[in-house]
Amino acid sequence: MKNAKTITIEDVMTKSVISADISMTVSETAKMMEDAKVGSVIIMKNNTAVGIVTDRDFAVKVVAHAYEISSPIKQIMSSPLLSINSDQSVRNAADLMYERGIRKLPVLNDDKVVGMITATDIVNLLAVSVEADMRDVYFHSVARIYTNYDPYN
Repeated sequence: MKNAKTITIEDVMTKSVISADISMTVSETAKMMEDAKVGSVIIMKNNTAVGIVTDRDFAVKVVAHAYEISSPIKQIMSSPLLSINSDQSVRNAADLMYERGIRKLPVLNDDKVVGMITATDIVNLLAVSVEADMRDVYFHSVARIYTNYDPYN
């Protein structure tokens, strides 16, 4: 097992990522997420990742603002897409999540979506780390992500 400082995003990311076309509606995208049992979907335009929609976007943007379910998904997506490369460290991903107040981060290599890393992936990493590594990842990354978590961001 690598130590916590050298574990890359590729080591822990989810490689199966669901995407939706920018022409889809809020309802169609929500159904796709339900069927795939995922909490986020990458929004694509002409085979390029342009945004992300998370389950939180449905609660905050659709319900709170009473958007029609027939609205275009681009109305609620977060864009431009914030992403990270798979060869970067998990610590870099955690720092970016902390700085931007997010819990899901698409992984792109050469502008191609190759995975997704989430705060949950980082927590799961702690379960298999040796004790010293666990403390290092926890105090450097996880505690920071969850301390300033804002459900409205």
